[in-house]
Amino acid sequence: MFRVAFASSVRPLANPLLIHTARHPQVNSIRTFSNLRPSVLKTLKSRSPTLSALFFRPSRTLLTDSTAVVTRPTQAQAWMRYGITAATVAGTVVAVNVFLNRETRDGLTAAEQSYLHESFKYTGGGLVLTALAARSMFKSGFAFRVMAANPWLVLGVSLVGSIGTMMGAMYTSPENPILKHAFWLGFNACQAATLSPLFFFSPAILSRAALYTCGVVGSLSYIGATARNDKYLYMGGPLLAGVTVVALSALAPMALPLGMRGLAVAEAISLYGGLAVFSGFVLYDTQKILHHARMAEQGALTRDPIRESIGLELDMINIFIRLVQILAMRQNNKK
Repeated sequence: MFRVAFASSVRPLANPLLIHTARHPQVNSIRTFSNLRPSVLKTLKSRSPTLSALFFRPSRTLLTDSTAVVTRPTQAQAWMRYGITAATVAGTVVAVNVFLNRETRDGLTAAEQSYLHESFKYTGGGLVLTALAARSMFKSGFAFRVMAANPWLVLGVSLVGSIGTMMGAMYTSPENPILKHAFWLGFNACQAATLSPLFFFSPAILSRAALYTCGVVGSLSYIGATARNDKYLYMGGPLLAGVTVVALSALAPMALPLGMRGLAVAEAISLYGGLAVFSGFVLYDTQKILHHARMAEQGALTRDPIRESIGLELDMINIFIRLVQILAMRQNNKK
């Protein structure tokens, strides 16, 4: 689990668009127009009355509030965009299912279905708690203090907090539910603290990224649940190597003096490579939950849906972060 916790802690802090948005908020511009500088006027007036009479004029100051001209789409255009987006997501789900899931299995057993549902309940609950806590931290000004602090200090504290609470939630016995849930709540609080600066972005970008994340994770989870047993469990090793490369590419701009081309390559690897890697982790984690459900049914493993949900939650967070940045980059390119 260290693989995804490290990448999710690094990603928001290494986002140049987020840093620019936080440090340069949009405000109304005030422009001042003057015939001559005040120091030049005083010099002319004191040295020569003639020049003073010729050149000295009262300065004019005009204050103008420039506001952006925003063209809002009509209701018909908005519904058309929503329809196109929904059709694209549905078509992608069908295409990915046909491509990756040619060999399907029989229906899930009752034990597999129950364990999968419990794991996804904790995943959804953790994401809701993380979103609400991140929003509250942003409104309280916590995100501004995070962006103004030393990035290495913030990175270290977030890593220690996230990994510590994650290990506590994963390795605490289910027979001690109070302590286990306390670690789980602490883990979600650490994720919220790391993700709170994302609210500097536009709500439209965040809502679209959330919608796309649900589409991607939902389709891949369906594929993993309906594929034949253990079809994607072999991906654990390659995905671990991939997430290592993604994490190093996210850290590279903070630690190495890269040129513009090197920064672009590192950013592309971290963005699009990370999106592919964590999408693969959704397949892997879904089949791992079903595998653990069969082991628990045989008595070889203790049921622990909180442990299973943490992997899925981190997969969704990492996919969401990258989709937010991709959408923000596309919006900036249109300006």
